[in-house]
Amino acid sequence: MDQEIVSKTRRKREMHELQALGAALAALPESQLEEMQLGEDLLEALLEAKRMKSHEAKRRQMQYIGRLMRELDPALIRSRLAEIEGHSAQATARHRRLEAWRERLLADDTALTELAAAFPAAELQALRTAIRNARKEQKEGKPPRAYRELFRILKEIESSTPPRPEVK
Repeated sequence: MDQEIVSKTRRKREMHELQALGAALAALPESQLEEMQLGEDLLEALLEAKRMKSHEAKRRQMQYIGRLMRELDPALIRSRLAEIEGHSAQATARHRRLEAWRERLLADDTALTELAAAFPAAELQALRTAIRNARKEQKEGKPPRAYRELFRILKEIESSTPPRPEVK
């Protein structure tokens, strides 16, 4: 019998790590949880934990989730979680980049030329119209309908066309 003796301290640390991983999973939206393919029991336990309000009930549920996770490969779950978090960071960066373009287009007329150089397939007439309407909205204090439309157009341009590398 070549079994490694695992100390009680090590088992407790592993249990706490699984519970912490379960807490990170419980913080995800339901749609992302379902995409992770965690198994029916674990998914149900995570969804139940999201609904709980009582601190003590949530603590016991997280212990149960930790127990269920012992049967799964935590490295696989951690890698899936990292992919989701990374994707989220990429989406945030993309959103900020598009907002910066929108602000530049509204503030400066030369920004449209820069955008046309970066994205040659961009439909400039629709952009000009959206910019003009957004500026007019801002000037008159109207609801930001065209402002949002400009963002939607920028989003379509960026997703449909790879940007041309900048030459300096």
